[in-house]
Amino acid sequence: MEAASSSTSSRCRYSYEEYKETADWLLAQTKQRPKVAIICGSGLGGLADLLVDKTVLKYETIPHFPTSTVPGHAGQLVFGKLDGRECVCMQGRVHFYEGYDIHTVTYPVRVFSLLGVKTLIVTNAAGGLNDSYNVGDIMLIKDHINLPGFAGQTPLCGHNDERFGERFSCMSDAYDRELRDLAKQAAKEQGCGGFLQEGVYCMVAGPSYETIAEGRLLQKLGADSVGMSTVPEVVVARHCGLRVLGLSLVTNKVVVDYDSVQKANHTEVLKTTKSRTEDLQRLVRYLVSKI
Repeated sequence: MEAASSSTSSRCRYSYEEYKETADWLLAQTKQRPKVAIICGSGLGGLADLLVDKTVLKYETIPHFPTSTVPGHAGQLVFGKLDGRECVCMQGRVHFYEGYDIHTVTYPVRVFSLLGVKTLIVTNAAGGLNDSYNVGDIMLIKDHINLPGFAGQTPLCGHNDERFGERFSCMSDAYDRELRDLAKQAAKEQGCGGFLQEGVYCMVAGPSYETIAEGRLLQKLGADSVGMSTVPEVVVARHCGLRVLGLSLVTNKVVVDYDSVQKANHTEVLKTTKSRTEDLQRLVRYLVSKI
């Protein structure tokens, strides 16, 4: 992975030319010209398997592209068609907790914008904070709480390149209302309405799961689910003018009771994800066909 050198913290890690170099390289590898990009969360890489006429590119072969190191993230970019719609799927994302800086975590999103992508669908595995949620529910993200952003870890810090977007980005409409309405309709038609929720996703840095006190605090802040990804990608997507739809698969309940013997673990996350993958795939496939 190569990155632009920087002598000051006020400059973004990557230059416009590097993003464009990656985008141009990708366009030369495939005939697909996607308008929709899908970022697959932990264990959700099976979404990419639905594509036909595929071009599969390992992250490590793509110029400047970060590589994922977490189990459940295959680490490859898949171009193809989903119900006739040209798409690109990130089969596995990279995370802040892997040691990447926040500009590297969001590098693919700016590349997508240069490819001509107009809509970003982000998926993740998340812990449920809302007492009414069940493990296996799919939560439509209507808003987020960016805790790392409160501490200054935001991909928009530093020099702003107007070729991507304006200096100050509006986030009150981060998750597209029309796409959310479409997702609700799709869930009803695809038989997923009984376990579709809508709520607020909170990002924490990870990689440790939340303490009981932290879980209770997040509930008081108004969060319905919590995870370790997604928000930086959404911030950059909105900065670039992309429409965003977010889906969280509730893979475990966050422990908020001191008498509980439950413990969150990644194996449980992947197990729950596997059991609900088919439903999520069906929902996303339908959505892409309607966008």
